[in-house]
Amino acid sequence: MGIRLYKPYTAGTRNRSVSDFSEITKTKPEKTLTSWNFRSKGRNNRGIITSRHLGGGHKRLYRLIDFKRQKIGVSAKVMSVEYDPNRNARIVLLHYQDGSKGYILHPRGLKIGETVLSSPEAPVLIGNCLPLKAIPLGTEVHNVELRSGGGGQLSRSAGSSAKIVAKEGGFITLRLPSGEVRLISQNCWATIGQVGNVEANNVRIGKAGRMRWLGRRPKVRGVVMNPNDHAHGGGEGRSPIGRKYPVSLWGKPSLGVRTRKPNKYSTKLILKRRK
Repeated sequence: MGIRLYKPYTAGTRNRSVSDFSEITKTKPEKTLTSWNFRSKGRNNRGIITSRHLGGGHKRLYRLIDFKRQKIGVSAKVMSVEYDPNRNARIVLLHYQDGSKGYILHPRGLKIGETVLSSPEAPVLIGNCLPLKAIPLGTEVHNVELRSGGGGQLSRSAGSSAKIVAKEGGFITLRLPSGEVRLISQNCWATIGQVGNVEANNVRIGKAGRMRWLGRRPKVRGVVMNPNDHAHGGGEGRSPIGRKYPVSLWGKPSLGVRTRKPNKYSTKLILKRRK
């Protein structure tokens, strides 16, 4: 899990780096755990662009990840570590004792041949899944549920983890990767450890074409557009935006303005907002 740097043979390889994929042990996915993946490319049912800067990109086969860890009490053996084009984290192929197979996110430090378990009585070891109430204070967890039985939704990207800082009443206090501190029900499940591929955020794209491979189209600044295309557009030469603060394409404030609904049901569970 490191970064491989290119030598500047061309303009595209200058300042370009990729993951070394040293942890990958299998190149083709398990066929029974894949499905066709439709991507809208930012367009609605009429073909009209509703989300800008999306489109193109390489085809992707979706891997069915078990975020719920539904095999309670059935141990599984780690068979391989694989690449997933749909996320920056790696995934792990598990072979359960009952003969079934499944994918989970690859926890940092989990090796091939080790055994993982999802159970309220499971030991607190990397890769095991337990209810939050059964995990001791100070433990790093990932793939945390927001609602009991809903599957993991928090701390799923490469290198991320949440930390259990307190237990009180029927709630667990978690410090999330964003810095937010919030309450989660003690009946929600989480996986022990940190998500692997921690160097993912250090990869440098290097050239515009590589962004197109990822399905991201070019972005254009509003100040270089015409007035009918953007609220920042127009003016003579290099002119400022002409407003007190930056706004979006639709004229709404775009920097430093909180967009969270003020009366959202879960606001009372947030003890400290993310910065």
